Amino acid sequence: MGAATNQDRLVRMANQIAAFFRTYPEEEAVAGIHKHLVAFWAPKMIRDLVAHIPAAGDKLDAYVIKALGEVPTGQSPVRPATHDPQLAGQGASDAG
Repeated sequence: MGAATNQDRLVRMANQIAAFFRTYPEEEAVAGIHKHLVAFWAPKMIRDLVAHIPAAGDKLDAYVIKALGEVPTGQSPVRPATHDPQLAGQGASDAG
C-alpha cells in the first residue's frame, strides 16, 4: 500500500472534525467545522484542502465541503473559548 499524501491526511483530519460535529443539526455542524478549521488550521492547509476538493470526490465529508465553500450562517455549538483559544478562561471563573 502506498504512503498517504498530504491531501489524504488533510481529508482524513477534516473528516474527523466533521464526524464530531455530525451529532448537531446541519447548520450548526457546518458552522462548527468552519470555525474549527479557521481557528486551528494554517491557511495553507485550508487552501490545499480546498484545491483538493474536486479530486477527493465522495471521500471528503459533504459538511466539510459546505464549511469550506460558504460563510456559515448558523451558530457554532462550540463554546467561544474552545474555538478561540485567546478567550479561554473568560467568564469561566467566579473568583474575584
